[in-house]
Amino acid sequence: MDIYKSEPMKMLVKDNPYVGRGIVIGKTADGKKAAVAYFIMGRSENSRNRIFLEQGEEVIIKPYDESKVEDPSLIIYSPIKKWENNLIVTNGDQTDTIYDYLKEGKSFEAALETREFEPDAPNFTPRISGMLTFGEKDFTYKMSILKSADADGSACNRYTFNYAALAGLGHFIHTYACDGNPLPTFQGEPERVAIGNDIDAFAKEIWENLNADNKISVYVRFVDLESGAVENRMINKYE
Repeated sequence: MDIYKSEPMKMLVKDNPYVGRGIVIGKTADGKKAAVAYFIMGRSENSRNRIFLEQGEEVIIKPYDESKVEDPSLIIYSPIKKWENNLIVTNGDQTDTIYDYLKEGKSFEAALETREFEPDAPNFTPRISGMLTFGEKDFTYKMSILKSADADGSACNRYTFNYAALAGLGHFIHTYACDGNPLPTFQGEPERVAIGNDIDAFAKEIWENLNADNKISVYVRFVDLESGAVENRMINKYE
């Protein structure tokens, strides 16, 4: 068993009908760029009625058809936001909690101590979060999952993972292990992912291997560690 093996993204999502929402963070194979990806999926009409939009360095989620919005509370948020040398990516409005705490000189972990899984019983969807911290032409990153301690949602367990950025390696965390009723929560450590140098190939690999019925949007950002230059790719099912 090779515990250090890194799988292509397609191998981690292609046979899974419902991964849910997912975050990938890592470094390109040539060691020159930070890589971040975020995607969303949906089973209900309310969940599927969404698109990604860019507002400067921030990414926001908006309804595709505003007339069909049933409950915006858990589906409309900013998944990607930047504060100084930190890039935040999450699957909910905890993006703003982390952002506000960083502005106050507090930590990623302290921000998430104030939050818990989503109040969508019986699924109790976990809140997944990540943050890249840039410095000295390199970066480190963290990933977090907040999930229910039991089937009743009686307590929240919080897990945080801290990573050095290694060339060609990324980590992938997602909300659900697979489809189901209720949806089974992601288990274990973030999965090891192989990351190449081509942003278009990486975005295409994720998009084309997500379940065709349930995928909604994917966003990929590469940040050049030498110059700080940013490349983005965004794919929306509904435009």
